[in-house]
Amino acid sequence: MQMKNNFFRGLKGAFAVKKAPFPWIRAICAGICSSTPIVIGLLLGNFQYGLLAGIGGFAYLYVWNEPFPQRAKKIFFVALGLSAAIGLGILTASSPIIFAILIGLIGGIGTFIFGALKIPGPASIFFVIVFAMTSASQPDPSLASTYAGLVFLGGVFAWCVAMLGWFFNPQGPETNAVKRVYLELASLSHSVETDQFNAARERVVIALKDADATLIAGYASWNSSIIYKRLYLLKDQASFIFSDILEMVAEGRKQLPPELGQTVEALAHSLHSKKNMETPVILQPEETDKAVDRLFSKIYDADAILNEPLTKINQKITISKPTLHSVFSDAFDKNSIVFISALKYGVVLMIAALIAFAFDFDRSYWIPVSCGATMLGSTIMSTFQRGIQRSIGTIVGVLIVTIVLSFGPTDAWVALCILVFSFFTELFMVRNYAFAVMFITPSSLLIAENTTQIHNLSYFATARITDIIIGVLIGLAGVLLIGRRSASSRLPHLIAKTIRSQSQLFFMLFSEQNSEVNVDKSKALNKLRTNLVNLRTIYTTALGEVPTNKEVLELLWPAIFSIEQLGYVLEFGSNHANRPVLSDGMLAQFLLVFETMAKTVELQHHEKNKHVPIIEGYSKIQQEIISLQNALQLFHNQTRLT
Repeated sequence: MQMKNNFFRGLKGAFAVKKAPFPWIRAICAGICSSTPIVIGLLLGNFQYGLLAGIGGFAYLYVWNEPFPQRAKKIFFVALGLSAAIGLGILTASSPIIFAILIGLIGGIGTFIFGALKIPGPASIFFVIVFAMTSASQPDPSLASTYAGLVFLGGVFAWCVAMLGWFFNPQGPETNAVKRVYLELASLSHSVETDQFNAARERVVIALKDADATLIAGYASWNSSIIYKRLYLLKDQASFIFSDILEMVAEGRKQLPPELGQTVEALAHSLHSKKNMETPVILQPEETDKAVDRLFSKIYDADAILNEPLTKINQKITISKPTLHSVFSDAFDKNSIVFISALKYGVVLMIAALIAFAFDFDRSYWIPVSCGATMLGSTIMSTFQRGIQRSIGTIVGVLIVTIVLSFGPTDAWVALCILVFSFFTELFMVRNYAFAVMFITPSSLLIAENTTQIHNLSYFATARITDIIIGVLIGLAGVLLIGRRSASSRLPHLIAKTIRSQSQLFFMLFSEQNSEVNVDKSKALNKLRTNLVNLRTIYTTALGEVPTNKEVLELLWPAIFSIEQLGYVLEFGSNHANRPVLSDGMLAQFLLVFETMAKTVELQHHEKNKHVPIIEGYSKIQQEIISLQNALQLFHNQTRLT
């Protein structure tokens, strides 16, 4: 019965249309990037070279709402990767075994890199597509460098289009990220003592983390402008405001002045204001006390950072960026969901390619491509939904391209069709993946198959649909058979590991060594951040596993939430220079509390909650630890009853 319910739930989710605004600018740019190189090739009398350069336009599909310094590096390396993929494909297309091994490596390594760096978007799928489509025509290996160069040129054009926004709004992504923090703070201030408070608090934490990641990604020696400094200081000031709100609530505050939310919201909207707009006025609360005055003094500081002349913003900021070595070493771990996902992706992709070649399917590259696209789902349920969307969307797409080819289109019409298909792909991607596949399929087929003379259109359509269905089935089978319960089985270990990393950071913050250690660059803080990201990812993945005990996992959510909140509170505490040094007895009591909670999860046996001392000025730490103890006790009691 549960399997049946999961099936219908997945089927319903596959056809759900998200209420997201259409990305018109992104869709237009995607169409321009894919079609312009083709038009140039057509005008220069070499349509085939234009098609190859158009493949480089796929680089634009990796544009996200990241800062421009990060975007410049990312799109450049994507263009380089696409050109390398087509070059390797041409060199190895004649050897099925080497080709299959390489497609698995490309898919696995790409998935690992995008996962470790937390880069959103299509991950390694377009590298897989570009590499795989070379097997369709098996060109002369001596042309590998020429083809790779043409693809890179198309990627460079996509890079230029992607960077156009820098001339108009160079700090746009960073500004939007900081603005979101202040809007969420305003919402939080209105939700005190309501059922929405915990959800609002979580949104603030997520917004702060996103803003911090965006600003760090946007930092560059040539980008450390006064405007950037202003945004970074505003983000830090938002953290202080948030900390004061949490401290006031932890001390029993039932309501915050309504003027707080109104003023913070006005500050948020002022981030996009022009010079001729009025400066926001800070509303004064009717009733005040020492805590409210302290909170509003931070609002005044934020207003000063926002509105003082740029030349007066001389505060020093310290940017702490983790090294690539530390990021990849943390992800390269047997318990890392990034490593496990990348390994699974590469192995199944390799198997799909071997099956495609072993059974001699007609132009079988579409089998591993469909397999790879299906496996992009982050959970088994989302993979199942991807499979449905991929199958139906591609079948419709094949029918569309069959109709287009039946008219014997000229080269100019092919270029126009690719522009239109690329436009609609990006336009509908935010609404439903199946709609997007209806257009990306004919676009890819027109590029990959244009070198062949297709006379039997019914045979062409049947062969492509057969390849797609086989690829989808292999992808689903691979996800179901390889580590289908890997996430839920790792949860207890990772929860305990995260609690222990919080204990280590706590000791570093409040022991005698707190003045001797740079917490921002410490291994303890970096490990805690990594564990928190992995914990949320694994928990989300576990919810999508089949079969799954969703009721038990949902009971665990309050504990996950408390761990995340405690992690944020401890991380924010590292920003305070004058932290108290706790006595050995108090430190020992806290460490006992942390270790007891970790053992509770590992051994699935809950002991009586331990006493949590209060730290003056840090009562929110005590509150979060008590909340975590209670959440673990509640989970243990309820699961024991069920």
